[in-house]
Amino acid sequence: MSRTRAVTVNRRTLLAAAGAATAALAAPRVLRAQGKEVVIGGAASHKSFVETVIAPVVENKFNCKVVFEGTRSLVNLEKMQKNKDKQYLSVVMMDDPVMIPAVAEGLLEKLTPAKVPNLAVLKPGTVHMDGMWCNYLQPWLGIAYNPKALKGTPTSWADIYDPKYKGRIILPSLQNTEGLANLFMAAQLATGKPMAEAQKDTDAGFKKLVTIKPNLLTAYTQMPQAYNLLEQGEGFMISSAISQVALDRKRTGAPVDIAVPKEGIFAMPSGVALVKGGPQPELAAGYINEMIGPEVQAKLSALTFSLPTNKDTPVPAGMPTGVTIHGVDWQFVAANRADWVKRWDRDMAM
Repeated sequence: MSRTRAVTVNRRTLLAAAGAATAALAAPRVLRAQGKEVVIGGAASHKSFVETVIAPVVENKFNCKVVFEGTRSLVNLEKMQKNKDKQYLSVVMMDDPVMIPAVAEGLLEKLTPAKVPNLAVLKPGTVHMDGMWCNYLQPWLGIAYNPKALKGTPTSWADIYDPKYKGRIILPSLQNTEGLANLFMAAQLATGKPMAEAQKDTDAGFKKLVTIKPNLLTAYTQMPQAYNLLEQGEGFMISSAISQVALDRKRTGAPVDIAVPKEGIFAMPSGVALVKGGPQPELAAGYINEMIGPEVQAKLSALTFSLPTNKDTPVPAGMPTGVTIHGVDWQFVAANRADWVKRWDRDMAM
């Protein structure tokens, strides 16, 4: 082989190699851009609004893909625990009581206004443990009732104790998070204390709750059973009921409505948090920021019959305004709930 030919071959080889290297470097960038995704763990019932309301906004703004895994809060906690050294979830949407052990085990990353600017415009009481998680909605608890079976509208949490409703009242078990409101309100009715104090006096609450037993039609753990009884007219009221569920049933034409008692309502726990060590941390923070921003909040609150947590977002038509929203000390709940469930099973047995 001549020297001229060798130089030509080498030059061609180098140029080809350089082109291949350039293509190899460029291709991963294209693939990364196309494949950039953030994985969200939440409740199975949240799939619809995540994929139709939140995801389109986030995907359009950040040129990414939102992947939603729907299950239960405790399952999401288990996923974080098992994958602590290599997380694949970036964001979790969980009940506030389940956030407590997640914080204790170091599974969550603190939210800050620097990472999530809309955090600064959330309502008081919706950012927890100095930013370990925040509430993205406030589904609320009131008294669901059958307007065809019940004459008038419930006006007070005390109404369910009226002897005229013997065998007509439905309560959630304390195994259900919505059931806690009945315990706390019973304590307030019994003691007259402000709710912040009354919810700590659960002994008074249980003593009051026991007096409702003659009025109980059933205490449920499975919500569909309760609404079947209400809609058939066998039950007159469900105390306390989740606004999302009751008003969605009303929207479908079922004989169901929900009352706002004069003593106030309770906000259900709807928390969202960053997973510590999760992939795409900036994208995850962006997801939460859009989720609690006014555009998404307005759509979400109307769709889910909930109150927005962003104070700059108008309350949807038909939602309660000017009413007391009772907060719950979820750390106190987490520390004591197992004992409360045992006492409920003992004291409220029918």
